[in-house]
Amino acid sequence: MNAPAADSAAHVSFEFELMRKGIHMMSLSIPISYYFMSRELALTILIPLTLLFILGDVMRTYHEPTYRLYHRIFGRMLRAHEKTREKKTLNGASWVLISATLCVLVFPKLIAITAFAILIVSDTVAALIGRRFGTRKFNDKTLEGSTAFVVSAAVVIMFTPKIAHAPVEYLIAIVAAVIGALAEVFSFDIIDDNFAIPIAIGSALWLLYVLLLPEMNVYLLDG
Repeated sequence: MNAPAADSAAHVSFEFELMRKGIHMMSLSIPISYYFMSRELALTILIPLTLLFILGDVMRTYHEPTYRLYHRIFGRMLRAHEKTREKKTLNGASWVLISATLCVLVFPKLIAITAFAILIVSDTVAALIGRRFGTRKFNDKTLEGSTAFVVSAAVVIMFTPKIAHAPVEYLIAIVAAVIGALAEVFSFDIIDDNFAIPIAIGSALWLLYVLLLPEMNVYLLDG
């Protein structure tokens, strides 16, 4: 999450933000693994895992021993909304898995991989740059963090699958990444950005392929 959000800065040190984002980066295994497997196999893995994490969130909210254990293990890495049980929320990991499952279910593989890889890498870079160097704040985010999001997304796009590696494919992916950065900013207090970012990027990328490259088969990787 591109910050320094007041919640992040006040409750999570930069050291523990690094730890959070290190764990977040492990989710890059999802788009990488998905490249080598079928949609059916990916969903067979993701759906039970997602339900397990959601169950864990329900347990920590309503089951006191689970709540105490959760805080004993992760307490110093938690943000304020993840510590309270007054507001019933899912944690970031659950939202990552929900968005991964939905991306695999809805989008062509090429688009799902691109959207989710940008989420994992660029959300991490935006958060760390925003926390360390961000000064120009807007809507609880920073201009520096959002800029880092787009720049890092452009790097990610160089390595994600393409249909024909035409220059316009890279251009529309960058446009979709900018839309993802905007989704991160304006999703604040509406929906978790781990959900908003890949859905916004995937939707924009798919629409741009249809409008600008209708002759290309976006289902090329789906087999």
